[in-house]
Amino acid sequence: MIRLTIDSTGLARTRFVVSPLHEAVNTLMAFSLNSRTGPYAWVGRTRRVLRREKLELLSGLALEQAGGYIPDFLSPHPSGPDPTVAEQLEAVRRTDPERVRAELETVRHGLPAANLAGRQVSDVVLRTMRRGPRYFAERVADELGRYWESALEPYWPDALAVLDAEVDQRGRFLARHGTGSLFNSLSPQLSWSDGLIQLESRFDVELPARMVLLMPTLVSRRLHVILDPVDGCHRAPTLMYPVGNPPAIPQTPAPALAQLLGPTRADLLAALVDPTTTADLAARHFLSAGTVSYHLGVLHRSGLVSRMRSGREVLYRRTPRGEEMLASR
Repeated sequence: MIRLTIDSTGLARTRFVVSPLHEAVNTLMAFSLNSRTGPYAWVGRTRRVLRREKLELLSGLALEQAGGYIPDFLSPHPSGPDPTVAEQLEAVRRTDPERVRAELETVRHGLPAANLAGRQVSDVVLRTMRRGPRYFAERVADELGRYWESALEPYWPDALAVLDAEVDQRGRFLARHGTGSLFNSLSPQLSWSDGLIQLESRFDVELPARMVLLMPTLVSRRLHVILDPVDGCHRAPTLMYPVGNPPAIPQTPAPALAQLLGPTRADLLAALVDPTTTADLAARHFLSAGTVSYHLGVLHRSGLVSRMRSGREVLYRRTPRGEEMLASR
């Protein structure tokens, strides 16, 4: 079990971030990859790039089974909400040599007190380690850059739009329901009560948190916590949680349309990229099914959406009139 204690000051500092290198490093954990089809099929293809591009250090650090450790300096904590890949790669290159050395030792020997096992690494990793931590950081940053360009960069604009939309939706949920409810909504594995965040885990860790970073991911199918193995609470714990059923990327309704229809109805109209059920819209927008049903009824009577039955479900979609109104911005 992982237990994080956080006070009111820590809650005030807690924020959402989106990190391209965290998504890249997540793909090195084969056991947790989120298998997707359609526009997210690239997630399942990323590992092929390691072999094709002969990225020996990344291949040597990758995990096939749960229970091991990938060095955290490969995915530096973002200094802001939307870091660039170039900024993060430079941070990898400039990692303090002592941190590089300590994290590589954690890969090999684990942390027995936290129930984290060590593992064998490839000869190329060992040879590069012997040339020193600064050299290792520079070489692995070069490989990360090549990996990013081949495996993730072509798909990142669409992925980023989905992740940003997720953050916006969670922000609205936070405003309506508070931080405690937000933590409890992220995953059944996670619970929050009286200043204590608990996550079901095979690792055994208990520590205070000055703040928590909340990071949505399209790559991983499971929630996990990124903790600092070097010096306890030096870096903020990060809760990476999977985005559930990422929607097609909606258009952003114009302010004039939101003023005409009301912001909730305008958002729902924009979200109907594909035929969608009331329940899906409710989950995506953190609204009750009754509220969504009411607003869809208004849009339907106005001729902006149509509805049809598919088995036991009723699907809503934009009408040509709705498309025209949304496009008039």
